[in-house]
Parts: sequence; C-alpha cells; structure tokens
Amino acid sequence: MALLFLGQPAHSFDVPCTITVEQSPEHFHAHVELPEDVTMEPGDKVRVHGAPISIPFGSREVFRRTATVTRAGPLTRAAIRCAAYFDLAELYEVSFNAGRIK
Repeated sequence: MALLFLGQPAHSFDVPCTITVEQSPEHFHAHVELPEDVTMEPGDKVRVHGAPISIPFGSREVFRRTATVTRAGPLTRAAIRCAAYFDLAELYEVSFNAGRIK
C-alpha cells in the first residue's frame, strides 16, 4: 500500500481508458478519457500503462489502455485545494493608486 502526503493511505484501482493522440498542423494533443463513473478530484493521480505512443505527423489515432487511478486522502485533498487557491491568487494583478492625476 502506497503512502501519500501526511501519512494518508492511497486507494488505487485499475480502469480501462481511451487515449486520443493527434499530431497535425492544426492540432497537437494527447487526451486520456476515463469511464464516466470515474470522477477525478484534486490530488488524484492517473498513470496510464503500456508502451510509449508515437504516431507519424499528420495523423490522429485512438488507443485503448489500462490506467491506475490513485485517490488522494482527505488531508492531501485539502492541502491541494489550499495551494491551488494561492496559485490562482498569483494570477490577479492588483494595483492601488490615488486615482487620476490632473
């Protein structure tokens, strides 16, 4: 059994997944889709199993693989949410000025 942040035991399970990879002048992406009944929460991890994927330029392919989902514990989830809040706050630009100068 793996241990996560602050000693919370990890809960892991395997699920089938679909990987869509596209390499073209318009798109360059790889997306992993999990079954509809698997919802991801902050701190959860997904590890896709299998050989590395390589496709020729100008193509789009779909692969079926197995993925291991590892659930975060409650303390890890709370820490991730707190850290994400402060990371988001860095995106705000706030300035304080006295108003217009005439």
